[in-house]
Amino acid sequence: MPLLLLIVLTLIVLAAIFLPPVWRQYRRNKIQQQPFPAAWRQILKHRMPYFRALPADLQLQLKKLIQVFVAEKQFVGCAGLSVTDEMRVTIAAQACLLLLNKPAHYYPKLKQILIYPAAFVVPTQQADNAGVISEMTQVRLGESWQTGQIILSWVDTLKSAAICNDGHNLVIHEFAHQLDQLKGQATGAPQLSSAQAYKEWSLVLSREYEQLQKQLALGLPTLFDAYAATNPAEFFAVISEVFFEQPDLFAAQHAALYQQLRSFYALDPLSWAQTHPVNAPRP
Repeated sequence: MPLLLLIVLTLIVLAAIFLPPVWRQYRRNKIQQQPFPAAWRQILKHRMPYFRALPADLQLQLKKLIQVFVAEKQFVGCAGLSVTDEMRVTIAAQACLLLLNKPAHYYPKLKQILIYPAAFVVPTQQADNAGVISEMTQVRLGESWQTGQIILSWVDTLKSAAICNDGHNLVIHEFAHQLDQLKGQATGAPQLSSAQAYKEWSLVLSREYEQLQKQLALGLPTLFDAYAATNPAEFFAVISEVFFEQPDLFAAQHAALYQQLRSFYALDPLSWAQTHPVNAPRP
C-alpha cells in the first residue's frame, strides 16, 4: 500500500510539472490554426504601417504571435476607457515584434496590459541632497512592472504605431523592459545565450552607454534620446526603439552595438529598411 501511494503521488507530481506546458502549447497551436480575423488585418493595415515593411515570412509569424498574445493577456481599460479589438491588436502587433524569430514565450511574467486614454500621473518619492524624501507626482506615458503588468497611454501607443521611423516607440520601449525583467529587476542585460554573450554584451553596451553620457555632457547631438542615459535599463529600452525604427542610422553610427541587438533579437531590420514605409520626416 505505501508503495502504491508513493507511485500515485509521483505520477501526480510529474503530471503537475509536465502537463501544463504541454496543454499550453496545444492550446496555442489551436489558436494559431485559426484564420487571422479579417477585421484584425484591417487594423494592421490602418494602424501599423511597419507591418507592410516586414518580409512575408515575418508577417505571417507576427500574425500568429498576435493571435496568442491577445488570447492570453488581459487588457484593462483605465480612467473610463473601454478596451476594443483595435487597442488589443495595435498593442500586440508592436509588442510581438520583439518576439519574432525567438522561442515563443509570449512574455511569461506579463498578465495584464493597463491602458489609459492618454498620459497618466503616478506618485513618486524623491530624496534631496540632505536625504529628505519628498512626495511628488510624475506624468508618465508608460511603465513596465516586474509584477506582471504594463501600463500604456493609448494616444501615445497610436502615435508609436503610426510614425514608425522616428526612433521613438512607447510599446517597444516598455516591452523591452519586460524582456529585461524576465530574470528579475531590469539591469540592461536581458537573458542571453551564454557567458560569452554576456561578456560581449557588457563590453559593448557599457562602452556605448558611457559614450552617450559624455556626448550629452558636452552638448553634442546623439542618435539616442537623452533618456537613454538615465541608467543601463533605460539605455537598453531606448536603443531597442531605434533598432527597429531607424536601423540604417543605428548600423551606420553604432555598428558594434547594432550587432549586439541583431544577435539578441535574431532580426536584422536593416535588411528590410529599403521597403520601410516613410510616413513622417525624420527629426
